[in-house]
Amino acid sequence: MSGKYFEELEVGLTFEHEPGRTVTETDNLLFTALTQNPQPLHLDAEFARQSIHGRILVNSIFTLGLVVGLSVADTTLGTTLGNLGFDRTTFPHPVFIGDTVRVASKVTDRRASRTKPDRGIVTFEHTGTNQRGEIVCTCSRGAMMMRKQP
Repeated sequence: MSGKYFEELEVGLTFEHEPGRTVTETDNLLFTALTQNPQPLHLDAEFARQSIHGRILVNSIFTLGLVVGLSVADTTLGTTLGNLGFDRTTFPHPVFIGDTVRVASKVTDRRASRTKPDRGIVTFEHTGTNQRGEIVCTCSRGAMMMRKQP
């Protein structure tokens, strides 16, 4: 597994995750339909054309999932016991169909579990940017991570 254990995730450690991912119309349509989100900004090109964006806006929850997902191989693949929460999620710029999202992550906090010696809690700050370098998503994610040794 390529994920990091609690002991390897020191505060200040940063990752530039590769590859990025280009968002397709199918991504947005399928995710929006699967999550029962009828917002026409995500589904209706004519409606979206009349909006301030002038085109279909990618579902922001898809964007959040993509940003976190792009970080997994380097950070938590096979070494996490689960996410504890997502805080301070922002979407400073919209994502549109055809945009390519890249992600960087930083470990901002960590502590050993007070009750379970086989794990620790790590906080990641994820930042997603588009091909123009604009920040499209930030979030702080708490993850319960395995320890190599209790």
